[in-house]
Amino acid sequence: MTERLSRRQLIQAIGAAAAATGLAAPDRVRADPRAVPTRGWDTIVVGAGTVGLTLAIFAAQRGGRVLLLDVADVTGGSLHVSTGQMSAAGTALQRARGITDTPQEHYDDLQRISRGTIDPVLARLAVFNAAPTFDWLFSRGFEPLPGHPVNGEAHEPYSKPRYYWGGEGGRSIMKVLQREVQAPVERGKVSILLQHDVYELQQSRDGRVRGVRVRDASGAEREFTGRSVVLATGGYAADPQVYARLSGRPQYINLSYRHCRGRGIELGLAAGGTLRGIENYMSNYGLVLASDDYPASVFARPSDFPQKRKPWEIHVNAEGRRFVREDVPSVDAREQSLLWQTGGRRWIVFDQAILDAAPPVLQNFTPEDLRGAFDGHPWFTRAESVAALARASGIDAAGLEGSIAMYNYGVKTGIDPLGREHHPLPIAKPPFHAIRTQATAVTAAAGLTVDESLRALRADGSPIAGLYVAGELLGAGSLQGKAYSGGMMVTPALTFGRLLGSQWLPLRG
Repeated sequence: MTERLSRRQLIQAIGAAAAATGLAAPDRVRADPRAVPTRGWDTIVVGAGTVGLTLAIFAAQRGGRVLLLDVADVTGGSLHVSTGQMSAAGTALQRARGITDTPQEHYDDLQRISRGTIDPVLARLAVFNAAPTFDWLFSRGFEPLPGHPVNGEAHEPYSKPRYYWGGEGGRSIMKVLQREVQAPVERGKVSILLQHDVYELQQSRDGRVRGVRVRDASGAEREFTGRSVVLATGGYAADPQVYARLSGRPQYINLSYRHCRGRGIELGLAAGGTLRGIENYMSNYGLVLASDDYPASVFARPSDFPQKRKPWEIHVNAEGRRFVREDVPSVDAREQSLLWQTGGRRWIVFDQAILDAAPPVLQNFTPEDLRGAFDGHPWFTRAESVAALARASGIDAAGLEGSIAMYNYGVKTGIDPLGREHHPLPIAKPPFHAIRTQATAVTAAAGLTVDESLRALRADGSPIAGLYVAGELLGAGSLQGKAYSGGMMVTPALTFGRLLGSQWLPLRG
């Protein structure tokens, strides 16, 4: 088969009906709080996002009754802000496009990319069940971008094309889930209560979780009970205080979903659960933020991918030293190197000749945009000498002068001290320029500890009866390890929601 296959042919390859159309109006999936019973639920899910919506769809197919509770005023959770990157091996779309791939190869790639830091049990569970999840999503109307799957470039590439996302990022996935949950809502199998904050789990004397206590937008409180509770609230990256306490680093950026504020971790720990994974904290290779008032928005994104734009500039730390070969092909190598620099900061340094000759150093910035930034943004500095540039930028002057001298030696001799291969011009013509960037992270590395069935675990390894955990609340470090492994946040959330709903949760049916 070729890429000229029609969508109808691809869906038939999965063995599903033609994709559904139309998106349920948001108010049609909301329940009247007064009409929602407080007892008799098979499961209560805290969070109406990727996990919660998927779980509800599949549990309802088994005849289960599901209550979704969310503090937000809309369903969808982090999919509202996510890029929606997915990865799955052995999908019908791969086969239809002549790509031979297996879950074992996917797992092996994850071990390679993460250097063995992923949770092997959860990672295997995710990737060996990912293809049926993606095939289901595709059959229900998800539209990958043309040419997908791909190997990927924003993160360390996979060995096979198994990387998918839609034209609207996470919203492409969200719209499918919102549409699919409409039918079980209308059948009375699923109820969704928004603007309901779960502030406590109910536990019996033996520790079994049997329900939740909630507070609605008016401050009124209610209790709901069920056979199990699933925590799927997302992480903690939107709360600067929680983020700093758990990671030991400031939260520099405000791109996380605003309701990911650590409530799920608070609930899980209060019920006897344990936290793990903070050692797998990761950050990107640095962004230009709008200000020093953190968390801040993104002002600019550097063009840091050598496969698209070879670097003409050098990258230095606060000590003025180059710390990585700027044209190293590995995304992970660049990210890992910045992780250990003072304050997670780097400066992109160049001169006037490079500014005049090189492709734009910032994505989607015109020359006029760049001139304006140097005239007004405090992270953009220029000066007539290297020493003056260092002082204005907050870089050690001796270190910067030494780094430029050694770089210029490499330009002249072809022998760069760090092994850099692309060095077209020396840094020698004033004025000299520097752009400061900051390593940032939008995901939460730490999460609650679970077993192979996603049951929350105590410190002694025993499961907390009636309590399950899925999604980012498992910790980004569990499924990505100490690296950014493409598609290993959204796809596992979908997959674990599907497995919980279709197989693992005890339902009366």
